[in-house]
Amino acid sequence: MAEKKLALSATDKKLAGVCGGLAEFFGMDSTLIRIILVCCVIFGGFGILLYLIAWLVMSMSK
Repeated sequence: MAEKKLALSATDKKLAGVCGGLAEFFGMDSTLIRIILVCCVIFGGFGILLYLIAWLVMSMSK
């Protein structure tokens, strides 16, 4: 069994590939991850910060 690695998606990306990479890692649909992110931006205001942190962490893991 191949080990899963949290990384930016090369194929399913809109901006940086964070949502696509998270979806691949967790075995979910990337649209659902994007909807969750948008809800975090609208209702909590911390979605943009989460996205930036995930982008940095995932790009360093290459």
